Amino acid sequence: MEVSYGKEVQQLRQGAGTTFHGEGILAVTKALLQSGVSYVGGYQGAPVSHLVDVMVQARSYMDELGVHVQACSNEASAAAMLGASIHYPLRGAVTWKSIVGTNVASDALSNLSSPGVLGGALIVVGEDYGEGASVIQERTHAYALKSSMLLLDPRPDLEVMVDMVEHAFRLSEASNMPAILELRIRTCHVRGSFQCKDNLPPKVSTRQLMSGPASFDYDKLAHPPVTFAHEKRKTDERLPAARRYIVEHGLNELMPGGYCADVGIVVQGGLYNSLMRALQQFELADAFGECAIPILVLNVTYPLVPEQMAGFFTGKRAVLVVEEGQPEYIEQEIAMLLRRRDIQTPMHGKDMLPSAGEYSIEVICTGL
Repeated sequence: MEVSYGKEVQQLRQGAGTTFHGEGILAVTKALLQSGVSYVGGYQGAPVSHLVDVMVQARSYMDELGVHVQACSNEASAAAMLGASIHYPLRGAVTWKSIVGTNVASDALSNLSSPGVLGGALIVVGEDYGEGASVIQERTHAYALKSSMLLLDPRPDLEVMVDMVEHAFRLSEASNMPAILELRIRTCHVRGSFQCKDNLPPKVSTRQLMSGPASFDYDKLAHPPVTFAHEKRKTDERLPAARRYIVEHGLNELMPGGYCADVGIVVQGGLYNSLMRALQQFELADAFGECAIPILVLNVTYPLVPEQMAGFFTGKRAVLVVEEGQPEYIEQEIAMLLRRRDIQTPMHGKDMLPSAGEYSIEVICTGL
């Protein structure tokens, strides 16, 4: 049965001073418009398919703003749309289901990540992982690592999710790296509210055309010999710029904790709600987010910030890393960062929690 989002589409028109009520993926759609996105595309597939559905059904409003909307024939063509942000100062967003969708788009993503982007480029992926998944059990994290793309995993709270979308564009522009925003199934459909901002008509759009085409830049081609310089820029320029932005804008959240301050927990943002519910079972947290144990919430899981990790681990008896899925990319990177700084705080993760599979509340409780 075809679903209509007529009522939801009206919420996209809300401006400053109003409150949005709804579910996660609709909040992300509103955040795109608040960020001044120039174009949106995607390939439909749960759990993020109705981002495209809502945009298509709101085409008349998108036309008013000058936002180009396109339902793509596959994930590769959606990723290819982001090529517009390589040469032009355009903010663009595309969406699909991962991990199979990211497999299809991988060639286009590599060719996007190598030269880097001028305008902010955002990929919203439905991280279809775990018990309710319909695809192969792999993680998007591997693609962020191999192609040097930003990976955001926002805490399932509508205000945080909207904030992370807006920061994702600015972070992408500051570092010239494409950004991935991964949304787990529960995050897509979590309900809540946030204070709206006015939607921003894009600076360059179907209604506000550029004066002329971009000048030819040989350095933006994705083939040797310029790709060797691209690889150097990834490590020498883009990653440091991304880390500076993450720290300066406080994208990762530090929950200070109470009477158990000598231990700590590092958690992916998308797992925060499940972790807090698990801690409640042991009377180490309450329903309002107060917790006895310091928690570092990674709303950005790649890149990690070495100084941030060192600061959190120093002086603690032990720290638990709650990282869903395998391999343990985050745990391995933290271990390397600590070893280089000779920080000997014991770190636990997959030795206490399952090596693979969805981290439900029951699973986290067992590890805790």
